[in-house]
Amino acid sequence: MNENRFTRLPALARAALGLLLLATGGGAVAGPSVATGTPAGTAVTVYKTATCGCCGEWVKHMRDAGFSVRTVDLEYPQLEARRRQLGVPDAHASCHTATVGGYLIEGHVPAASVRRLLAEKPAIVGLSVPGMVADSPGMGEHRTGTLKVYRIEPGQAQPKAYTLD
Repeated sequence: MNENRFTRLPALARAALGLLLLATGGGAVAGPSVATGTPAGTAVTVYKTATCGCCGEWVKHMRDAGFSVRTVDLEYPQLEARRRQLGVPDAHASCHTATVGGYLIEGHVPAASVRRLLAEKPAIVGLSVPGMVADSPGMGEHRTGTLKVYRIEPGQAQPKAYTLD
């Protein structure tokens, strides 16, 4: 019999093997990452200062989650100007600003919240975690379900809750 052994596997086993190959990089299929649910290599641009260690840790968090991150190091006055130019309200400000999929991400927003934003595509400007919140990604060990993530909306002065992540 010349039948390929792979085609004799039950459908569920073939699906599991395919997922394993994708998750470990052994598959040649492009598309959503099995581990992250994010389109493989979704581009993120992060504006930060060169000396901020927690910003670097957040960049690592995003890369580990499957995002393709480009950093732009600015002096603090230029970072503030860039934040204003992008339209981040002062009440949402943190130590770095990012753009992804046409949205703003301000501060230590978890990758899971960014994935949700990109999947849901709400009519908002973006997401923020104002300030430098302990135990947020890049600021320590993040515990899911403990961090308030806020919506940035046009003309909004004060943060409004988006999710607890």
